[in-house]
Amino acid sequence: MPMKRKRTPLRKNSLIKASFKEAFLLFFRMLFMKSISNPKRSLVIIILLLIMAIAFETFQQLFYIRKYDLAQGVTFFDVLKAQAYRWILWLLLGLFLFRYAQRQSIRKTFGFGYFLKYGLFIIFLVAVNIVLISILQVLLHDNTFELVLFVNEYLVFFIFQKAPIYILGYSAIAIILHFYFQNEKLHIKMQELSEIKDVNLKLYNQLKLKMDDKTSILNIKIGNKRKIILVEDIVWIEADDYCVKVHLKDGKSYTMRSSLKTLEDKLQRPFIRVHRKAIVNMKMASELSTSPSPLLLLKNELEIPVSRSYLGKVRSYIS
Repeated sequence: MPMKRKRTPLRKNSLIKASFKEAFLLFFRMLFMKSISNPKRSLVIIILLLIMAIAFETFQQLFYIRKYDLAQGVTFFDVLKAQAYRWILWLLLGLFLFRYAQRQSIRKTFGFGYFLKYGLFIIFLVAVNIVLISILQVLLHDNTFELVLFVNEYLVFFIFQKAPIYILGYSAIAIILHFYFQNEKLHIKMQELSEIKDVNLKLYNQLKLKMDDKTSILNIKIGNKRKIILVEDIVWIEADDYCVKVHLKDGKSYTMRSSLKTLEDKLQRPFIRVHRKAIVNMKMASELSTSPSPLLLLKNELEIPVSRSYLGKVRSYIS
């Protein structure tokens, strides 16, 4: 008898944590993907993140200015105005991040190398930002350019002041762009699959219509068994009270519980109703005689009478 494994408290806690983690990731993915699936929403999210980053840094600088009494009468907007050009430069360089994310979106797999390159590219953009704003700071203050002073004063200062928030800002935008472009790719694939589905459905309906229009077999019950007969093996079909008798090329005949009208609707050309009691496979007809009474001579030399009402249809087929 197999032993029942006892679930230990540790295993139970692990399962609960795993379930909670999966549920959280699923909820986050549904909420986040839904938010960035729309280009306008993605732009709004990026703008809000930018406003939050600028506001946070401005308040942070204002806090240090007032705490250490670095200047008098400085307001939030004074600090914001003083650093506006730095954020404009950050945004302009962010266009390269947009282009990079767009190019990387064509990848099919996202391994460690993908994220490493993304991180290095962001660090490179931040480094370019810091170098440029350091140069601008030197030019704006009319200081003579000295390499040692430039490195020790400006570069070091802006690395500590700007690098963390610049990296966080670019990283947040990179994540949004990554999911946005992946979502866009998914929509394109879904559209392609939808178009393929429509084409296949159309082809299926056309094929189904052709198959429905032309029955290829007859299923005849014989006792407790069923006989499958190919319509191409049928010579003619004869009405027999409430049944029909199917005559085959090999000379055999089978009785089928059906009506000529039903088979007439089911069987298409070359099967033609020639009489109220007969349907003929016109491929098996060899000659039409109209005198003294219309008769259809079959290849097996059997003569099938043709009613006057069906004579025109027979002539039309032969001609």
